[in-house]
Amino acid sequence: MTMAAVPMIAAMPGLVRAQTPATATVNTTKLAITDTEVTVGQLHSATGTMAISETGSIQAEQLAIDQINAMGGVLGRKIKVIQEDGASDWPTFAEKARKLLVSDRVATVFGCWTSASRKAVLPVFEKENGLLYYPTFYEGLEQSKNVFYTGQEATQQILSGLDWIQKEKKAQTFFLIGSDYIWPRTSNKIARKHIENVLKGKVVGEEYYPLGHTQFGSLINKIKLNKPDVVYAIIVGGSNVSFYKQLKAAGITADKQTVLTISVTEDELLGIGGENCEGFFSCMKYFQSLDNPNNKKFVEAFKAKYGPKSVIGDVTQAAYLGPWLWKMAVEKAGSFDVDKVVAASPGLELKTAPEGYVKVDANHHLWSKTRVGKIRRDGQFDVVYETAELIKPDPFPKGYQ
Repeated sequence: MTMAAVPMIAAMPGLVRAQTPATATVNTTKLAITDTEVTVGQLHSATGTMAISETGSIQAEQLAIDQINAMGGVLGRKIKVIQEDGASDWPTFAEKARKLLVSDRVATVFGCWTSASRKAVLPVFEKENGLLYYPTFYEGLEQSKNVFYTGQEATQQILSGLDWIQKEKKAQTFFLIGSDYIWPRTSNKIARKHIENVLKGKVVGEEYYPLGHTQFGSLINKIKLNKPDVVYAIIVGGSNVSFYKQLKAAGITADKQTVLTISVTEDELLGIGGENCEGFFSCMKYFQSLDNPNNKKFVEAFKAKYGPKSVIGDVTQAAYLGPWLWKMAVEKAGSFDVDKVVAASPGLELKTAPEGYVKVDANHHLWSKTRVGKIRRDGQFDVVYETAELIKPDPFPKGYQ
């Protein structure tokens, strides 16, 4: 019966093509689009220190694209992907972005992780009028016509997370640490203002380390000396593995020290090992352990494609949203043209999002919830806090710029 169905479908291409608008009407800006195919770009670090974090984004975007193609694609066209490796190097990101937009003429790009890579490619996307779906939680203080930010900005993560930890732990003193580039530095600048001006607490230390740094003995001694109520950690990439293993080796465990991070997800825990940071807290909008029907389907599909031991972190989920939001915008616009897709995007609601539900704001960020997870030994999280409502994105919060 199945075999008979295949030639029957193949023999009736007109049924599919009748619903496919002519290329000339949906592509007036000479993008890489044919009657049967639309080409998009992926631009992440598949190599280098950021690969530990960005591999999940690559996988989630590909899963979404595969699912969209199985449904017939976008405006009757299957999605073809050109993958480029930013290699954890910001000039390389800019170079590859230019290639995708100028040489390959892709209809959109799903990519970047660090704010440094996003800042490197932003002038290229704005100059060439390209479209970027950026999946990482970030410091805010940015809004571009050419970017949709599917992760959370500072008010949805930093401010609400600090409010929770102070209330939960009666915290008054904080030690801020981060990798040495724009996102951790700007995030900690926002965190410091909130701690000092709103929470009336005190920052007793602030330290930064280069990407890929592995020796944290000096930092750990400073933490022991200052005895902060909370260590607020924004270390990224492979450095996380060294930092948390060395913390544990130095006897700094959850029963002695509260740690709140905004840079450790299930993806990083694969490398760190849950046993090395069990009991610490992470503030995100998504955890793999979320108990809702959308997420159960997503986790099942992800593991079916990438193996039962694969895990899904916050940015991985946010990356999964990108292709779906782009598809919705293209189909609402009835066109692949960037200006029309951008105009069609505000107000879009994705009710099938694994995190539960998201909505695109006019400022190109998403309405979403804040959640805090407690790290388990098995590398998953117990969700211990969740905002009751979606938080409206505010990338330029008054008093924090």
